[in-house]
Amino acid sequence: MNSTNQIYIALGSNKGDRLKYLQDAVDLIFAEIGKINSIAKVYNTPAFGFEGDDFLNTCIAIETLYSVDEVLHKLQAIETKLGRLSKVTEAYEARTIDLDILFFNAELLETETLKIPHPELQNRQFVLQPLKDIAPKFEHPKFEKNVEELLIECEDKSDVEAIKIWLKNPSKQFDFSKYNYIAVEGNIGAGKTSLAHQISNDFNAKLILERFADNPFLPKFYEEPQRYAFTLEMSFLADRYQQISDDLSQLDLFKDFIVSDYDIYKSLIFSKITLPEDEFKLYRKLFYLMYKDIAKPDLYVYLYQNTERLQENIKKRGRDYEQNIDDEYLEKINSGYLEFLKNQSELNVKIIDISDKDFVKNRADYLWLLGEICGE
Repeated sequence: MNSTNQIYIALGSNKGDRLKYLQDAVDLIFAEIGKINSIAKVYNTPAFGFEGDDFLNTCIAIETLYSVDEVLHKLQAIETKLGRLSKVTEAYEARTIDLDILFFNAELLETETLKIPHPELQNRQFVLQPLKDIAPKFEHPKFEKNVEELLIECEDKSDVEAIKIWLKNPSKQFDFSKYNYIAVEGNIGAGKTSLAHQISNDFNAKLILERFADNPFLPKFYEEPQRYAFTLEMSFLADRYQQISDDLSQLDLFKDFIVSDYDIYKSLIFSKITLPEDEFKLYRKLFYLMYKDIAKPDLYVYLYQNTERLQENIKKRGRDYEQNIDDEYLEKINSGYLEFLKNQSELNVKIIDISDKDFVKNRADYLWLLGEICGE
């Protein structure tokens, strides 16, 4: 998975419906840039550097996969969308929205268009006060002082008054509170691990990942499927049982729910495809003996992708032993899943077609997928 960047952004408005502009900016940052980890209080502050109406100011902390230049470009586009004129022509005038990058990770950056950290943040109480709400101990990489210390030393003594209205975090529209355990399933290359990672990161879930990479029989199976099919399926059966038993029994008080990139029933689906009938019957008996008391997921999400997209994803991730998987095998797996799910009455199942989506690279697709998962 790609590493995320931690960013602090200052928001201000002193024109029109100031609170609405701040909320609209927060919503657009969430939709177009990344996860919002925290939002500071909103403060009423006098105009700085010119005569004008008071500002409403706040700060947010976000995570994103985008580079600093991409974030800057997207913030400028959001300002334009919300009616902000060019910063060059509108310097020190009233504005519908003002968005400034304060910190990008703990990096020191300087280009023709951008300086990070923001070169004036230490001199502006209307920036430091809300920033202190969400990052009091964050250390300025140049001054080697944290935000709390910078606020104490700040020579700007402007009146900064907190108002009793909070901005809403847009992530709250996705409600996972009714689920204790979600299983994400799909064909080889469907993106189930990527989605489980993203949900875990964005919504404070305990992550359970299948340990397929540790299975020594998997590369051998792809080379000689008839010889190694039973051995492979039995080893997966044992590994999955041990892992899911351990992980589901260990309560994590600091996580809100569990998300897994597999469900134990995949053992039956794959074994039915790979094993001869007599071996499958034996395998199925062992499966039900082992798994009869294992907890079932509250929600079973099946990510459907067409075979062409699956092959593209398999090629892209570059596991040597997967490169010769043929279309027929993938289509058998998909048919096996759909047949299994069609006959399930105990599982709460959502089948979601993502063949024309790329939720890893396209945030709009990711938010669409979250809506499909959380929707009724």
